[in-house]
Amino acid sequence: MLSDVPDGVPGEVRDDGCGADAASLTADRLHRRVIGVDPQAAPMNDGELAALGDPMAVLFFRRGVFPMTVGELLAGLPQPPGGLPNAVYLIGEAGQVPLNASPPPFRDFRFAITRTALQSKDVDLLISTGAGDDPATTFLQVAAWDADAGVFNYYSRISPSWVWSGDSWAALAEGSRGRGCFDSHINGSVVMKELALPWSNWQSQAATINLPANSPVRADPLFAQVVGAENLELTVRALVGRWTAARLAAVTRTGTVERPDHLLRQLFTTTSVNLSSSAVQSAAVTPASQDFPLPVGFWLNGDALINDLALPVTATVPRAPAARYLAGLRTFGFRLQEKATGFRRSGDTFFAFVVPEAAFEDNDVVRRMVQSGLLPAKFAACALMVDFTNPIFSTDRARLMAYVPTGPAPAAGLAEEIARAITKAADALPATSPEARFAADWALPDADWPQTFAGRIDAYLGEVSARIGTSSGFEDYLRLAESRRRDFKTMRLNEFELTLPATNIPANAARLAMLANATVTPAPVPAPDPTPTPGP
Repeated sequence: MLSDVPDGVPGEVRDDGCGADAASLTADRLHRRVIGVDPQAAPMNDGELAALGDPMAVLFFRRGVFPMTVGELLAGLPQPPGGLPNAVYLIGEAGQVPLNASPPPFRDFRFAITRTALQSKDVDLLISTGAGDDPATTFLQVAAWDADAGVFNYYSRISPSWVWSGDSWAALAEGSRGRGCFDSHINGSVVMKELALPWSNWQSQAATINLPANSPVRADPLFAQVVGAENLELTVRALVGRWTAARLAAVTRTGTVERPDHLLRQLFTTTSVNLSSSAVQSAAVTPASQDFPLPVGFWLNGDALINDLALPVTATVPRAPAARYLAGLRTFGFRLQEKATGFRRSGDTFFAFVVPEAAFEDNDVVRRMVQSGLLPAKFAACALMVDFTNPIFSTDRARLMAYVPTGPAPAAGLAEEIARAITKAADALPATSPEARFAADWALPDADWPQTFAGRIDAYLGEVSARIGTSSGFEDYLRLAESRRRDFKTMRLNEFELTLPATNIPANAARLAMLANATVTPAPVPAPDPTPTPGP
């Protein structure tokens, strides 16, 4: 999401991802604070302000206007084309918890708002704010698209003024990557964690958020405008694509890619994730229920391999036996738990089996590199098929980042250069090494690799479908899911306790990985993280 609100902390977050102390800000001035670059917030000069071409800068800050509430911000925008209303979306991790829960969880609700302000038809303004809170003190954050610069600019209202936290390029720069608001907007784009059906925790066509009759959210004027998150999914996908296209155009314009590793890490590593789940409501599952499919993204990166690269896979998605699922919840003590409030409720999340999967923003970079010709489809497929049974947090695939240039390299032939380096290294390594597996696939005839890879995936999914019906097999998959959730919990995207279930699996349990024969094993020792670690 756009917001960076810590767990269970109501009200305005003074740091709010900008690292700016309210006491250091001057009213009626836009300040700059890019964490890792600027030691403290400072007023922007006229030249810096003039360089910003997004709706917030053009419609407000350049005119000396500083809206202090979301209402003032929306009132200051021009009427959108055709008189279209704001698109308002509602999210809350406790939104499906029964209203009679005792003790009650912290029902932290937020609005996400999209608007067309300067563009003729495309959304160029995304707003995130608290729902039902005092609009003058709850957090207020904006991602605004600058069409001329081809970037998102990130802003936060920190009374008594506003702070510019950086733009999309700052998310990729060594000093600011992973810092401030870029700990979640890690690649410079907008984020909707629960991007696809059933849009867990969002008001949508799949679920309605429970609100007490006296909830202050109901009295918020924005509540009457709430629409389903299925619409926000389309907007977010388009906005991510807009930044990806602008970014690729910029870094390949001269025919030389300055930092190939910045692009290729979105193929070889997990820079971000989305959260996916079954579309089945966990409370509706009984021992007599029909088997139900688990998320494709748990088994493999289907979006990239099947949808984008069009591998002719014929296997069906493995289905979880309802009785095995219920037994697993009991065996591993699944529960929703919020330590700050003491809330605890046995069972899974509202939609069954929430797990992290490959991020749309990572896949979008790969997709567009292939479409532009920067990467051959075969190269992308070979990289993804290295450890394809572990679509995220793969230490084997991340190891191949060592062969990606970190300095300027010609765009033409970039993939071939990397493939040659990997293949050369493979000559001195075991056949089981990631390098050797990539090299063997790269050597496949161009006419054969799609069917070969599809056959490998079909065989794997067939093994999964056989094992998932056994007690040991299904329990292994629950352990694997929890291992990936633990990895997700180390990311800043993990904002709220109720996003994921708690289990009795120890927090220090060994990381797990999936093998091609559908068995689960301890994961290899992680390779060094190619993403710079933020300093103190």
